[in-house]
Amino acid sequence: MNMQEIRWGLELEMVKISREKAAHAVQSVVGGNVRYSGGMYDAWECEDLRGRKWKLVNDNSLSNVPQHLRAELVSPILTYEDIPQLQEIVRALKRAKATVSEQCGCHLHIDAAPFDAQRLSNFAKIFYKQENLILHAFGVQQQRLARYTRPISYDFIQQIESRKPKTKDELNRIWYGYQNTNPQHYDQTRYRTVNFHNVWFRGTIELRLFEASLHAGVIKSCIQFSLALAMKAFNSKTACSRKRDFNPTSAKYDFRVFLISSLKMNGDEFKTARYHLLKNMPGDAAWKNGRPVRLEA
Repeated sequence: MNMQEIRWGLELEMVKISREKAAHAVQSVVGGNVRYSGGMYDAWECEDLRGRKWKLVNDNSLSNVPQHLRAELVSPILTYEDIPQLQEIVRALKRAKATVSEQCGCHLHIDAAPFDAQRLSNFAKIFYKQENLILHAFGVQQQRLARYTRPISYDFIQQIESRKPKTKDELNRIWYGYQNTNPQHYDQTRYRTVNFHNVWFRGTIELRLFEASLHAGVIKSCIQFSLALAMKAFNSKTACSRKRDFNPTSAKYDFRVFLISSLKMNGDEFKTARYHLLKNMPGDAAWKNGRPVRLEA
């Protein structure tokens, strides 16, 4: 599998803009028609020229602003070639005066249909091993990690390692602690950096860790990282889950090696992503133990 084959979707939270105005901002990029669809999320939507629906819904977690100034963009199913258009939508929302607050998040959904239990286990183990570096690279707030985006459970990883699930049903029992044949939307297991609850509820692997941004390059970086991780998990026969420590001296070097060697995020295509993913990391990208000090003659 390559990244171009992976189907995905995005949820992006923002404030200081009405859902109607946000829907019209989307329409300015994708064309089509805007309408009020209402329902429990008081939604507006834009049906683009390809018949795909871009929804703007209310999110009650954005409690620092009035309800009419809360908007969560829910994309239709997208592919790699849709990234540039999504970036234009982000720019249009910013021009329409949308902003993000500390409460706003961004979630990526990866189509779980092609992933069997082994590949889903790979995904969890690869992420878990690098989790300390990943969370630092994306600047995830401690308050998010404490509630809506808790790190992957050590017990979940240990159960995968010991029981080696062969089917999604076996993985289901490990994730929930019992066979859950009727997953509900707001199941408490969903609040993880990697949310496997959605594998059975919606058919996606959900990455919940990202801070919201209306910087098109940052959003592109989140998408490319997620797709590269999914590609690595899908194509690997197995994966190691031994947790990598966060070393401030070598963090930037370690993460750059992970991006380039493991996730194949090298070359000009990923230049923007490498910049945004490494800019917050301490250390030196070229020297594992820090740049040598040159002694004066």
